[in-house]
Amino acid sequence: MARDESENPEYSKRLLRGHQMIENGFEPKQLSQNRFEIPSQSKDLNYIVTSYANSWSCTCPDYEFRHVTCKHIHAVTLWQRLSKKIEEDHKEKSVFAVTLNSGIACKFCNSTEIIKYGKANDKQVYFCKSCARKFVPNEGFEGMKYDPRIVTTTLDLYFKDVSLRKIADHLKQCHSLDIDHSTVYRWISKYTDIIEAYVATLEPELGGIWHTDEMKIKIGGEWHWLWNVMDERTRFHLVSIITKTREIGDAKKAFKKSKEVGNKKPELMVTDGLQSYKKAFNSEFYDHHQSCKHIADVALQESLNNVLERMHGTIREREKIMRGIKVDDTPIIPMNKIYYNFVRPHMGLDEATPAEAAGVGIGGENKWMELLKKSIPQA
Repeated sequence: MARDESENPEYSKRLLRGHQMIENGFEPKQLSQNRFEIPSQSKDLNYIVTSYANSWSCTCPDYEFRHVTCKHIHAVTLWQRLSKKIEEDHKEKSVFAVTLNSGIACKFCNSTEIIKYGKANDKQVYFCKSCARKFVPNEGFEGMKYDPRIVTTTLDLYFKDVSLRKIADHLKQCHSLDIDHSTVYRWISKYTDIIEAYVATLEPELGGIWHTDEMKIKIGGEWHWLWNVMDERTRFHLVSIITKTREIGDAKKAFKKSKEVGNKKPELMVTDGLQSYKKAFNSEFYDHHQSCKHIADVALQESLNNVLERMHGTIREREKIMRGIKVDDTPIIPMNKIYYNFVRPHMGLDEATPAEAAGVGIGGENKWMELLKKSIPQA
């Protein structure tokens, strides 16, 4: 451009005409970094607009003969500004979408430029702007037909004393999913094995006083014994073992398993006065240094083992809902221990879970989901 002509009235008219060209759909075509092609409004030909050293030129007569900033130059500069603004807005929306999607990336190209794209089988579907493909994020749940949130909802409801049939009805009423109550039970069985294998790898930091007690439960119409061991300081539930008798060998199984889970011996083991405990204790915990002592007194049972008695009450409530346990290898007992340790907050621990008190807690609001995320890849 030969001179600054922005104060000339004709300059404003050409600027307006350039803007009108863009509004009417006369979009420039970028030939290179500094060269653009734009169609004429009155003739069947195109003009070339070029930028060089902060100056513009055009092949139209208005520029070539009058050496003024023509409407074509104005149209190109406006188009550049609009394109830049659209690109910036797109980046902001992409960042916002990624924030909303909690860091989910495309499973095909790993791009984070994704948007929500409806649902399928109650799972959120996403669309990747980079590779133009739709996908459902795995989140560690490959092979699952239903949304993991549906599975974790059924687990949580079940361990909040909702029956299998009522859970199935809830899924139908609230999620429009026709799932049989037997499917819910299969989910519980399947994910009990998976989560139990994961939590077995953890090493809780426990206190020095452990409590052991046994309770009578009916399985398949016959009476069995459920042995439980719990840490007093953290309320961490170490052991739940079912036996048909309560002999010395049965008590030894509970004590041996507690050492494996706690990765140590306690300083003090508290039990009732059952004779099986005394001989089992001597076999599993006794040493000449008396590093572990045993309190076994029938008269002190209620006051010393009250932390276990409260847990026994929750198991009794579970039995009532189920109308008795049906099989010996039921997933209910191990999963109830997992629920007690990792999911359910305890008033006595200032609303923390025993796992959190023991330094092996699971983060997040949906603790069932976090347990599955950690368990499934390992499985």
